Amino acid sequence: MIKIAIANQKGGVGKTTTAINIATALAATGWKTMLIDLDPQGNASTGIGVMASDRARSSYDVLVDEVPLAECVMPTRIPGLDLVPATVDLSGAEVELVSVEDRSHRLSRAFAQHSGHDICFIDCPPSLGLLTLNALAAADTLLVPLQCEFFALEGLSQLLQTVERVQQRFNPDLGILGIALTMFDRRNRLTDQVSDDVRSCLGKLVFDTVIPRNVRLSEAPSHGLPALVYDHNCTGSRAYMALARELISRLPEERKAA
Repeated sequence: MIKIAIANQKGGVGKTTTAINIATALAATGWKTMLIDLDPQGNASTGIGVMASDRARSSYDVLVDEVPLAECVMPTRIPGLDLVPATVDLSGAEVELVSVEDRSHRLSRAFAQHSGHDICFIDCPPSLGLLTLNALAAADTLLVPLQCEFFALEGLSQLLQTVERVQQRFNPDLGILGIALTMFDRRNRLTDQVSDDVRSCLGKLVFDTVIPRNVRLSEAPSHGLPALVYDHNCTGSRAYMALARELISRLPEERKAA
């Protein structure tokens, strides 16, 4: 199973929207896909149509009580896409895990005992705390959504430093799959400037596909649907489908299951 963490410690960069729609796109192309919601806000769970009252087991149970992933996975209305939801209990998980031995590898151990999915996306919280550390320690690679604004560049530098530390201490095999530019607005000159700066610094690490600002992307979560299902023809959905194709092309050939 390919494990991809979707992380950026800065909030409001389109991280959860990216997680939901990329996971949906992969499921639609035949990959047996799992999405793990590691954000205590549970936005990925809600955005895919799983209400709080329906979340019997969650990622909290996996991390804190070491309940097997298979017991926490639940189907969604999207064929081929399963979810490990988040609940408000997750907000206390970092405190509860502080005194636990090997607390950074709880998710890694859960993956070691799990099979049945081709690919897993981990939606991380907007911080670089213990929840995100568990995701980075367990993941094969990292996808970074980056909003096209000046302050996002400062956050990216901090995130890349964290990745280096994780590689040194916890997961030497962690790679960076790519950086996806989100909330792109061609009417804003600063957007183009940020995009040019990121591409000049990081080159081919930046995906060619950019995700535009799009009203339908914003509306979809309130209906409990990924944008790809809510309006598959809107510019945001088409961009995420293009990003999914590009993402698949970057996966190692021997790991491609679909």
